[in-house]
Amino acid sequence: MDLFLDILVAVLLILGCLMSLIAGIGLLTFPDMLTRMHAATKPQVLGFLLIFAGLAIHLRSWTVIPVLVLAWAMQLLTAPVSAHMIGRAGYRTKHAAKETLFSDELRQVVEKVSSAPHTGTVPEIDPQETGPDAK
Repeated sequence: MDLFLDILVAVLLILGCLMSLIAGIGLLTFPDMLTRMHAATKPQVLGFLLIFAGLAIHLRSWTVIPVLVLAWAMQLLTAPVSAHMIGRAGYRTKHAAKETLFSDELRQVVEKVSSAPHTGTVPEIDPQETGPDAK
């Protein structure tokens, strides 16, 4: 049984490291900001899950599992939020390749906010204007 668990730990750790390596390679090789942002978040979160699962099996202690689950949950919560904020900032600072977007839902929101007079309030935005069928 110990041999099986050791092999399982090794497989989980190697797969987790490979996912993290894929994320790093994607950051270096993908052409634009949005695809790099995708590469930085998706495989990294799954890689952490595999590494933490392997670590939990290797340590074989119930006291470590809540800490690992908390660490993975924080990664799961913060990676998409930070990627979203980087994407919005990159879009607004013209670092996103807008011609490659399939659907540009943020364009009308940014135009409406930037064209509004600076009164300190945010203008009302009609949800019908920002959907995928908006012109």
